[in-house]
Amino acid sequence: MTPPIIGVLGLVALLVLIAVRVPVAIAMGTVGIVGGVILNGWFSLGFVLGSQPFVTTSSYALSVIPLFVMMGAFASRAGLSSALYRSLHALIGHWRGGLASATIGACAIFGSVCGSSLATAATMARVAIPEMTAIGYDRRLTSGALAAGGTLGILIPPSIIMVIYALLTEQSIGRMFLAGLIPGILAAVLYVGATWLVVRLEPSRAPLVPRASGAQMVSAVRDMWPVVCLFGLVMGGIYVGVFSPTEAAGVGAFGAILLAAYRRVLTWQVIRDALIETAGTTGMLFMILIGTSVLQFFIETSTLPVVIVDWIGTIGLPPIGVIVMILLIYVILGCFLDSLSMMLITLPIVFPLVTALGYDPIWFGVLVVSVVEIGLITPPLGMNLFVITASTDDLKFETVARGVVPYLMADFIRVALLVMIPALSLGLPALLM
Repeated sequence: MTPPIIGVLGLVALLVLIAVRVPVAIAMGTVGIVGGVILNGWFSLGFVLGSQPFVTTSSYALSVIPLFVMMGAFASRAGLSSALYRSLHALIGHWRGGLASATIGACAIFGSVCGSSLATAATMARVAIPEMTAIGYDRRLTSGALAAGGTLGILIPPSIIMVIYALLTEQSIGRMFLAGLIPGILAAVLYVGATWLVVRLEPSRAPLVPRASGAQMVSAVRDMWPVVCLFGLVMGGIYVGVFSPTEAAGVGAFGAILLAAYRRVLTWQVIRDALIETAGTTGMLFMILIGTSVLQFFIETSTLPVVIVDWIGTIGLPPIGVIVMILLIYVILGCFLDSLSMMLITLPIVFPLVTALGYDPIWFGVLVVSVVEIGLITPPLGMNLFVITASTDDLKFETVARGVVPYLMADFIRVALLVMIPALSLGLPALLM
């Protein structure tokens, strides 16, 4: 049996293990170890296992992960999500479908601080769904807007998954963050446009609510300033050159703690819970990175990426055709795998192919994160759909899945624009860095 065939069988085995609920880190490590023994023997594998976990986790750049996770944990407990939603509710809630648009906007702003789509969706579900349900919003529109808005946390910087992509592909974290800013704003705008179209076609799905008073609007703007300042401090510090990404993450974490104290919610219980969440999430991510490094050793020694590159060359697809094919594969995988697993499994194969074709790694990274984001709201395994269903009483999965369809269409339009107009991703990095 040839090494590339063994590589393919290893990937199939990996998908099977994940399908039967084996933790992703253990599944990748197991396949990497078994495949490594078959291809290279115990001696080579022993060297990899003895060195790779330390090499993978001892990088200074990885310290950005627990700090951004901590920033999100304290921001969530500081009540920033409810403050953002109330502020946008006062500003645009009187529009037809305005509360759904306010939910999307609040998710975008809170996600930029939180950095996690699942955390954004779960947090905003507890705030937005009861409010919109009480007013009489259709549950498909309510849950669909929330599920789609939650995905913005993975694209608008700072984003944990962007950090992991940058580290795995040896790209600049600052460039990745800057490249994701315009696509993230574009996603939010297209989601609001999808909401407008839905309520235009079916006005009964979004009742009108009274306009807020001038005093309420002024109060709403005042309540938004803490999170806007925190985002501006973190991202502005990186691009002005005051902070490195790691230092900015530390400043952001400390700023989130100060915000929790300012809002009078910084108790010992909050500190304990936030630190436990930070440690648990960081440990999970580091275990996945170790499993990825072992799997990558197996994939590279199987020569599977080289064989795929050669095969692509023989079938005569143009480079843009290869990109489209890769994106379609991501969309299909997104129906069955979570976003981080999908990216970590495929990058050892597709990244060498993309760079061999001459494409910019930063541009491709934004595309990957965008398509992975689509997987979060794609049935049957869209994680945001399950999070929202679990967070709300008497809400059926089918209702959420139907409600998210217009936003999936908006996502496909956005990805097409990013493919056709690379400057949407690369313009800001080229201009500011």
